Amino acid sequence: MSLKDFMNEAISPWMRESGPDSDIVLSSRIRLARNFAQETFPLAANQGELAQVCNFFENEFAMTSLDEYEDFQFISIQDLTTIERQVLVEKHLISPHLAKQSNAAAILISKNEQVSIMINEEDHIRIQLYFPGLQVKKALDEAFKIDDWLEEKIDYAFDEEKGYLTSCPTNVGTGLRASVMMHLPALMLTKQLNRMIPTINQLGFVVRGIYGEGSGAVGNIFQISNQITLGKSEEDIVEDLQSIVTQLIEHERRARKVLVEQSTVSLEDRIFRSYGTLEHSRVIESKEAASCLSNVRLGIDLGMINEIPRNILHELTVLTQPAFLQQYAKRILSANERDILRATLIRERLQLEK
Repeated sequence: MSLKDFMNEAISPWMRESGPDSDIVLSSRIRLARNFAQETFPLAANQGELAQVCNFFENEFAMTSLDEYEDFQFISIQDLTTIERQVLVEKHLISPHLAKQSNAAAILISKNEQVSIMINEEDHIRIQLYFPGLQVKKALDEAFKIDDWLEEKIDYAFDEEKGYLTSCPTNVGTGLRASVMMHLPALMLTKQLNRMIPTINQLGFVVRGIYGEGSGAVGNIFQISNQITLGKSEEDIVEDLQSIVTQLIEHERRARKVLVEQSTVSLEDRIFRSYGTLEHSRVIESKEAASCLSNVRLGIDLGMINEIPRNILHELTVLTQPAFLQQYAKRILSANERDILRATLIRERLQLEK
């Protein structure tokens, strides 16, 4: 898959598949932070040292494969335009931090976009692996395979007592960030989620927005991830995350049932007003589009809307982001031009499914 393919396709191939509890859990992600033992960590490294790490990955791993993760494409961040970098952020293939790098930085992406390896982000290596639905345990097993594959050629910075050494103290130990992206409209409508967040925090986990740290919630989509990386095994962290997410799924399903039983008409009105807005708007801002897409997704999950498949919502969520719209138009767009193009693409995409 070429850079052009990564940019043109709104969603990654793995997003078209369904996983366990896909009505509420959009994806499971494992991220492992690693560093070279003999190299200066990125935050303190000079340009030459950073370039040396990038060159190593390009020489050793570009166009290589591991099992179903084929043909890793090496992409230098410096070769991308600002919009192209942001498109990769909107597809969750790189972090906002890597997109801002002006020094030597890169990414290795597997052909199916399920694995992305960020190079010279905050650490030398950040391995990311995604699965649809609630499959965080499987994602961890697969991430370990990628980790072992890299370690055949890399001597990691590792301390017998502290574990993997990282640039930020909050990642020392396992270097693991396990996260799950969840759609929780009923818990938001019933104002239950805000009451649950302090309890989740006390357990060592955090609730964030769609793009992780520092981002806000968009379209009732939230990321649940671990904060603690030291003193627990990777398996224990993932087990605890799985337990919290399972409980949130139960609460969300219960809240949806209550909404259907007690507020059927108002719920239907909210869902079908949103569907009508998406079908007929000529101008729509990103925040309103995200809110309407969330309501329509809920309508699909509750069996109120049957004309369109659920995975179309994944596609529209990425397709309507600012950078992707400009990549599609192949030029810089004003805010009003983006709102017009967003409305056009949504209308046309929904019409195709009928």
